[in-house]
Amino acid sequence: MKRRVVVTGLGCVTSLACQVQELWQSILDGKSGIHPLSVIDTTQHKVRFGGDVTGFDPGSTVDAKDAKRLDRFTLFAMFAGYHAVRDCGIDFEREDAFRCGAILGSGIGGLNEIEEQMFRLFSKGPDRVSPFTIPKMMLNAAGGNMAIQYGLKGPNFAVATACASSNNAMGDALKAIQYDEADVMITGGTEAAITSMGVAGFSNMKALSTRNDDPAKASRPFDLDRDGFVLSEGCGVLVFEELEHAKKRGAKIYGEILGYGGSCDAGHITAPDEQGRGAARAMLNALRDAKLDASEIDYINAHGTSTPLGDKAETVAVKSVFGESAKSVAISSTKGALGHALGASGSIEMILSVLACHHDIVPPTINLETPDPNCDLDYTPLHPKSRRVRIAMNNSFGFGGHNATMICGKLN
Repeated sequence: MKRRVVVTGLGCVTSLACQVQELWQSILDGKSGIHPLSVIDTTQHKVRFGGDVTGFDPGSTVDAKDAKRLDRFTLFAMFAGYHAVRDCGIDFEREDAFRCGAILGSGIGGLNEIEEQMFRLFSKGPDRVSPFTIPKMMLNAAGGNMAIQYGLKGPNFAVATACASSNNAMGDALKAIQYDEADVMITGGTEAAITSMGVAGFSNMKALSTRNDDPAKASRPFDLDRDGFVLSEGCGVLVFEELEHAKKRGAKIYGEILGYGGSCDAGHITAPDEQGRGAARAMLNALRDAKLDASEIDYINAHGTSTPLGDKAETVAVKSVFGESAKSVAISSTKGALGHALGASGSIEMILSVLACHHDIVPPTINLETPDPNCDLDYTPLHPKSRRVRIAMNNSFGFGGHNATMICGKLN
């Protein structure tokens, strides 16, 4: 019998806020974290805005000496992880280290370090490339450093499935606890791909919105006038814990993780399946894992990236899975406020899904002013909605055709 898994700690880094309660309130207030970029020089770029985390300082969460040896995406994870661990109140020194682990996702990893060292290589020669290059850029650096920080000797690996990375990572963390490989898992995703190469790469493949004159309105999921996603960065970290273990130590419990499902489109490397068949299968697999019927889902935090093809395909997928109940389920995309943090997006949205259940509030899809006739479900435009949210679904679909769905709910 699978063991039950609950959420006991939350931590975040986003362009709106770097504290969970401030992030939640900002989302409900309809604020936007999208603005002219400041972490790179955009003079020569066609797209000059996004969701960068301005003025980020890891502060006391990472030793100053160690901070110099970590890429920005790992620093995000260490900051969010520190706050998630503090939030859950666990003392890892009193735990069995081999029963505690960390599984984190990232679509790209240390792109900042890659760019910097490539510049050194070509301008100053191979001897000037930093000896810390590899441990800074590698995708598993975030999880590895997290384990070192807290002495976690249980399951530990990185997941890289583009924009589905953190949902896949959380799914693996869920299974580790369900099947008795661990009692506590730090999980989620982190991304810091707003670099000159990152912005240029996404821009040149025509994936990004080009609304340089109105950044705050650029990310508009399911809106008729959407023209691409808005690149952002950030991190979401959650502490998953076996239910009885959490109860025994008197932990605060935000909610329960009920199910997980994944699939692959196996079609195009970047474009979604227009019929949403892979996305639908991920949702169905998650429902089956959770032993739920689609009609029992109260809220869907949609992948909803604000791309013409993606939002339409997700709408088709939801209709195929939910049938008659598709019109009654509340849906929103918080990427309207946050943009798309790639491999970190699913974990940030998982935090918001957990809080939606915890507070019985559906967060809004901001900038949804002119609904697309092809996206004709209840996407909670502009304003939050108070309603009973017992169970929530969180979708993440990535380049490569990767699809991953998580389901959470109130603890019964």
